[in-house]
Amino acid sequence: MAINPATGSGTGQLKWIDLRSSSLAKDGTESAKPEVRGTSSSEFSALLQELALHNASGDSGSALASLDSSSLSGLLWKQLGGTGEAYDAISGEITDTAPTDYEELIQRASAKYGVPVDLIKAVIDTESSFNPNVVSSAGAKGLMQLMDGTANGLGVSDPFDPAQSIDGGVRYLSYQLKRYNGQENMALAAYNAGPGRVNKLGVSNDQELMANLSQLPEETQAYIGKIERARAKYAV
Repeated sequence: MAINPATGSGTGQLKWIDLRSSSLAKDGTESAKPEVRGTSSSEFSALLQELALHNASGDSGSALASLDSSSLSGLLWKQLGGTGEAYDAISGEITDTAPTDYEELIQRASAKYGVPVDLIKAVIDTESSFNPNVVSSAGAKGLMQLMDGTANGLGVSDPFDPAQSIDGGVRYLSYQLKRYNGQENMALAAYNAGPGRVNKLGVSNDQELMANLSQLPEETQAYIGKIERARAKYAV
């Protein structure tokens, strides 16, 4: 199983490329043609349960028999992109967990730029599902989906580097929060659609923004709601 560093909508909705089928011939060789498709968490769970069974049965003929529980868990973590879920290879269930891989970077950026930790996590979750290699159809890259021009302006030389992406993305989000006097929905709309589109609405606070939300692109309309739902997962 391999993953394409990911094409997505720019709002964290990824399309994974499954380069190998989970079906194996009895001699352990792959028997199916590569295919491109969207893959859900439940499908990954079923696949990894199958792998765990191969491993537990000691099927030395299987190319998957050398995978242990920890590596299976890590594999699904990568497939899910660290979206607050992890695979328990013993129970075969998807369980909630915090995106600890980037916790220190997020905490550091929060303290540096004064942006709440739960908001940062919600933006990363929505933008990239905590996958540092995501590239959107519009060309936005990395954990916080920075466009090349924005990344350059923020001094981000490698948008796929988690440390640079988080620092640059949180810095940019802090600019929008300051621009709109702490009005978070206005800042998020500007982060997604650009401040120019938000300014054209002639609104001055979140309440006015929401009353005129239909004038923004549909992606931005949905984006604010996605951030709100994602943030609820990370609220302390």
